[in-house]
Amino acid sequence: MRAVLTWRDKAEQCIYDLAFKPDGTQLILAAGNRLLVYDTSDGTLLQPLKGHKDAVYCVAYAKDGKRFASGSADKSVIIWTSKLEGILKYTHNDSIQCVSYNPLTHQLASCSSSDFGLWSPEQKSVSKHKSNSKITCCSWTNDGQYLALGMFNGIISIRNKNGEEKVKIERPGGSLSPVWSICWNPSREEHNDILAVADWGQKLSFYQLSGKQIGKDRPLNFDPCCVSYFPKGEFVLLGGSDKQVSLFTKDGVRLGTVGEQNSWVWTCKVKPDSNYVVVGCQDGTISFYQLIFSTVHGLYKDRYAYRDSMTDVIVQHLITEQKVRIKCKELVKKIAIYKNRLAIQLPEKILIYELYSDDSSDMHYRVKEKIVKKFECNLLVVCADHIILCQEKKLQCLSFHGVKEREWQMESLIRYIKVIGGPPGREGLLVGLKNGQILKIFVDNLFAIVLLKQATAVRCLDMSASRNKLAVVDENDTCLVYDIYTKELLFQEPNANSVAWNTQCEDMLCFSGGGYLNIKASTFPVHQQKLQGFVVGYNGSKIFCLHVFSMSAVEVPQSAPMYQYLDRKMFKEAYQIACLGVTDTDWRELAMEALEGLEFETAKKAFTRVQDLRYLELITSIEERRKRGETNNDLFLADVFAYQGKFHEAAKLYKRSGHGNLALDMYTDLCMFEYAKDFLGSEDPKETKMLITKQADWARNINEPKAAVEMYVSAGEHAKAIEISGDHGWVDMLIDIARRLDKAEREPLLMCAHYFRKLENPGYAAETYLKIGDLKSLVQLHVENQRWDEAFAVGEKHPEFKDDVYVPYAQWLAENDRFEEAQRAFHKAGRQGEALRVLEQLTHNAVVESRFSDAAYYYWMLSVQCLESAHDPAQKDMMLEKFHHFQYLAEVYHGYHAIHRYTEEPFSFHLPETLFNISRFLLHSLTKDTPLGISKVKTLFTLAKQSQALGAYKLARHAYDRLQGLHVPARFQKSIELGSLTIRSKPFQDSEELVPLCYRCSTNNPLLNNLGNVCVNCRQPFVFSASSYEVLHLVEFYLEDGVTDEEAVALIDLEAPRHTTRESKWQEITSTNSQTLRLDETMDTMGDDDPFTAKLSFEQGGSEFVPVVVGRSVLRSMSRRDVLIKRWPPPLRWQYFRSLLPDASITMCPSCFQMFHSEDYELLVLQHTCCPYCRRRIGDPSP
Repeated sequence: MRAVLTWRDKAEQCIYDLAFKPDGTQLILAAGNRLLVYDTSDGTLLQPLKGHKDAVYCVAYAKDGKRFASGSADKSVIIWTSKLEGILKYTHNDSIQCVSYNPLTHQLASCSSSDFGLWSPEQKSVSKHKSNSKITCCSWTNDGQYLALGMFNGIISIRNKNGEEKVKIERPGGSLSPVWSICWNPSREEHNDILAVADWGQKLSFYQLSGKQIGKDRPLNFDPCCVSYFPKGEFVLLGGSDKQVSLFTKDGVRLGTVGEQNSWVWTCKVKPDSNYVVVGCQDGTISFYQLIFSTVHGLYKDRYAYRDSMTDVIVQHLITEQKVRIKCKELVKKIAIYKNRLAIQLPEKILIYELYSDDSSDMHYRVKEKIVKKFECNLLVVCADHIILCQEKKLQCLSFHGVKEREWQMESLIRYIKVIGGPPGREGLLVGLKNGQILKIFVDNLFAIVLLKQATAVRCLDMSASRNKLAVVDENDTCLVYDIYTKELLFQEPNANSVAWNTQCEDMLCFSGGGYLNIKASTFPVHQQKLQGFVVGYNGSKIFCLHVFSMSAVEVPQSAPMYQYLDRKMFKEAYQIACLGVTDTDWRELAMEALEGLEFETAKKAFTRVQDLRYLELITSIEERRKRGETNNDLFLADVFAYQGKFHEAAKLYKRSGHGNLALDMYTDLCMFEYAKDFLGSEDPKETKMLITKQADWARNINEPKAAVEMYVSAGEHAKAIEISGDHGWVDMLIDIARRLDKAEREPLLMCAHYFRKLENPGYAAETYLKIGDLKSLVQLHVENQRWDEAFAVGEKHPEFKDDVYVPYAQWLAENDRFEEAQRAFHKAGRQGEALRVLEQLTHNAVVESRFSDAAYYYWMLSVQCLESAHDPAQKDMMLEKFHHFQYLAEVYHGYHAIHRYTEEPFSFHLPETLFNISRFLLHSLTKDTPLGISKVKTLFTLAKQSQALGAYKLARHAYDRLQGLHVPARFQKSIELGSLTIRSKPFQDSEELVPLCYRCSTNNPLLNNLGNVCVNCRQPFVFSASSYEVLHLVEFYLEDGVTDEEAVALIDLEAPRHTTRESKWQEITSTNSQTLRLDETMDTMGDDDPFTAKLSFEQGGSEFVPVVVGRSVLRSMSRRDVLIKRWPPPLRWQYFRSLLPDASITMCPSCFQMFHSEDYELLVLQHTCCPYCRRRIGDPSP
């Protein structure tokens, strides 16, 4: 700290007090009975103010700068304006000792020997308060809430704004230590209000607002007359009987002298917001000083230590921005830092600190050694085990114990010294002298090494990281760079005040000067940017700059020097610069330049920095190709250009290297088809076609499907064109493509057909299938769309697809509840299993639903199908058994249908004789198990009712008796009971008209036949009409062994003449619908010599049934008109029946072979348009 006198003046009287205008432009002094107003800038006396009649003891300026006040021995206080005009005057009972303005409310406190008053512009009068002692000084707190009064009796009284005492501080010295000056610390950073107290017990003390003392009393060794704080409260000024002004810290540590005077110092103040101090003395001297606080600091790499508040040392880590404060409580004179060492010189000792650990970020220091000795030095340097003191021309090396180990005497003044590293105890020092000499000294060596000698004085020095180059800033502000070994001046740059080499890069340095930072790489031009301050270090991309009292780390991108290296294709050097710190854009530029220069190692590192995997893959692939022996740099560079987007340059290089196909691939991959066509010209048509295909692929990918389709078609890629058209539903395009294609191009046409089917255009699909002759798919299409007629047409022409048509057709019919048609379709398709299953299900459903006519029909169909299946020898016996069983069930259900309708419906559709015959037929047929759905109760009930009605009383009694043993529904109960009663009144016999006749043996059979539906005499089975169930006049006969069906029919057809009494009038009528025997005259009497009649007469009798067997002679004698033949398909034999009554016409259905009276059959056919049994329609061909 230095005090420089700015100006001085001399008044005629003692200067008791002074005050600055708040803006610092004017100074008001109390000199004699006048006030003197000075211009602070140059010490000009602006105006003396007269208003007091006696000596002016005190003066104070309001914080707002509008008015100031003065107090005098004439007991008056005058209020002055800033325009130096007196506006108010009031008095006390004694002389005024001190005045002070409240910093916030501008309330004025004026203190006299016996009282103090409080005045404000709003008050009409001054409120005064008595004091039991002389008030010597006063001061308001920062917030204006409290006023401290210093008394002559050593007491300090703290009052509120109303003058009431709140705290009373009694000093140990009492009245022997009058309090002569007090002042509150103006700092707003302090948590508590702190009052500085100077008394004539020659002590300086500090108190809190509560009255608690802070620390101990500080002895002064003189009588203080004034105490005042710097504007921010960091320092305290004291003046008094020692005829000088002393500077103290805010904690009371003496730092030095501001200015020595010739008499007592009565007052001293600091100019607002500055480091200027004014001093007023007893002899009238006014001195105006400027305080200059020198920077005390030290730097080593990224650690910067500097003095703060004159007594503290702050160590700052420039990278992490961490700070640590070391309180020394004494004036810090010098600081040195090196690695883990820190040396601090205090007035009477040197403290040496070390770090707690070797961690580079550790900021905890501890005292290692103390050298308790006073040293005078200009510069201080610390090493691992030594401290170096520099005084003028002399260097001294001391151990940490204070022992001088070595001393060097220089030829000239030492201007600069710096530790440049080395092993502990053997560090090297770089020393610059005023005469231009630069030396290197090792602390363990007495001899200094002269590096070089220049003509101008040295201001700053630095050595490069490899110790090969030396940078010097001389007194002419020139930066000179030398080669240490050759002593050659490499280059020089003007306007430099400090210089630093980059610690991470040999060829980079920076220097500051003229408000600019200059960065120089190698011998390239300097790169400049604005920067205030001095460069003190350069590490990587950080430049450490000292500006005024603060050190900052400036992040400087190394872009400019990097680009300088890039311009000269010095990629490795550029990479080293980039590592110091450049932007991502710079890294990418470096990577690209190195890649284009085929410097792959550098490019790979740079791309790794920016995490560009795409280019890293490219570099890796090129390196692998190089390992495999590829050496064509044009090809490598072409790949690089292609990656960079320089496609035309890449294409030229591809062509030059003989890889034009790669250029073509590049253009097509990028969808730059026009460029590809230009590049290709009119060369290979295959390449052109490939190009069009790729262009179509691109059009497809960018959602231009129509354009893609057209391109695919022109390129012959029909499959892709069809796929796009089909996916978008463009039927017109599809049919156009399909019609263009040749029928040999099967795959594309099949795709077209597939999409036609998908888009529900079966007509186009059929056209396509026909074009390629895919009949199977055509059939599937018709079936899929249920176009059965077309499917049947194809099936007729091509029987191999019969299954493909009829099976789906049958399934469709079944799904639509058309089971009968489905059954026929299954049958037609040869799926006998499915046909049988459908029929069985239909039959079961018909029985369950009491549709017995349908059940009979289905059982008949089942029997027919079983007969067809009997062709298989493996299934013959089983199927024939089933055939006969189903035939039996069909007949039973057919008859029961009438019984069911009679019992369930209110009106009967059948004659009583028919119902009687049916019920007898069923009664004789149901001798074993009763089929599902058939009720014996209903059968017997019908039989009983009709027997009673027709006069078959015996049979009626039998039926009623049978009913008594069955479970009868309630609805029949009454009728049965009534019938049972009424039948008892009838005769116990049956009407002879109802008794059936056997036409073979002419035996009358009882109505109740225990043998069933056969003759009781000859056991010949009766043949019933399928409508009226009357016994027909037919006798079945069998052929002799050796006579085939064909031979028998031929013999019968011979029509040998008969010897009859009259010419026979039988006429056989054969049609597709039936086979009928018709009598033209009423009587045809056969002769007794008929061989067949003879067979009937002589072969009857016995308990066993003996069939009628005829030979060739008998057959020859028969008339074709008398014979009915059931022409069963194999493996069944045909059945032959001979009519014995020429007066009755019988018709046989050629399909089901059921027999009817011709009149009944014709009537039923007219009613139903089909056979009542097998439902074969009239006009349908017989099977």
